Amino acid sequence: MKLALVRAATGLALAAALQGAAISAAAETRALKIQTSANASHFSLAYLRQNWVPKLNDMLEADLTIELLPIESVVPRRETPEAIGLGILDGDLTSVSYFSGVDPAYALIGDLIAGYDTPAQVTEFCMEGGGKELLQELHDTHFSGIQVVGCGAYNREALVSKVPIHGVDDLKGIKIRAPEGLASDVFRRAGATPVSMAGSETYSALEKGVIDAADNSAYANNDANGMHKVAKFPLYPGIHSMPVLQFTVSKEVWNSLSEHDRQALRDWFVQAFAGLTEATNAEDLRLVERDRAAGELTIIDWPQEERDRFRAIAQKAWEDFAAQSPLARKVYEAHVAFMKKKGLL
Repeated sequence: MKLALVRAATGLALAAALQGAAISAAAETRALKIQTSANASHFSLAYLRQNWVPKLNDMLEADLTIELLPIESVVPRRETPEAIGLGILDGDLTSVSYFSGVDPAYALIGDLIAGYDTPAQVTEFCMEGGGKELLQELHDTHFSGIQVVGCGAYNREALVSKVPIHGVDDLKGIKIRAPEGLASDVFRRAGATPVSMAGSETYSALEKGVIDAADNSAYANNDANGMHKVAKFPLYPGIHSMPVLQFTVSKEVWNSLSEHDRQALRDWFVQAFAGLTEATNAEDLRLVERDRAAGELTIIDWPQEERDRFRAIAQKAWEDFAAQSPLARKVYEAHVAFMKKKGLL
């Protein structure tokens, strides 16, 4: 009996020790706080959380994972670089265009309005055409403690509207929510009146008639946010925007990683964005087909000649932004060289 009790006690002690070791190991896995530019309801955020966050830890040697947080959940959307430098955030996965007020070069990297044909082209420019290196140079110039892991676009944004916009001429007099910088400048040149506001304010602004249309997000994200309940004339495929998101971590985190793990983070970003691009495009097409069949929305696809007119307007804005700072000129010239190489100019 005593032996049985000793064995039982030993077994319990061993189980407790193993459980404690498991808890300790789990506790040692560090979750990096990464603030994104996605609302909590966005398809894109849910997709990354469900499909790609779990894969990262398996790709790393270090006990490390990431926690993707919604926009402005920790700091205002334009303040993530400062928050990373101060250690409030460990990194971001956010829109580069938010920093256009710091240097116009951010606007040209963040979204070359009406420039590229596909998100894959934008991501290729970022990862292989010099975009990532220019973004690192920008951050090193204006902020501190930030390491750029990757950058790219995953979707051509749709445009939501309460009124039909069939071409450039229909933009005249339209009040449109657009981010500060290049996007606002292009819409202004086309005759629209840009209005700056947070994405979280867009629905109520459309509903109340403060704005007529919004440069907002992917079709699937707009659907998830209920935009099409109040804006019945979406433009799809979009006419203008393929916003670049940057994936950054603090240099303190970056310097603590092995070269294997640094490469794993780069590979994770590329693979995750390729998956996100495919998934978002498929979801967009599914929702567009559903909405066309339902007949409650009028989905507008601009003819190529109207897209060409809009692009010609945008090109003048690119050139003007390029003249505003030395780094903006470098970014513009890198875009032009890459686009000529790809036959886009």
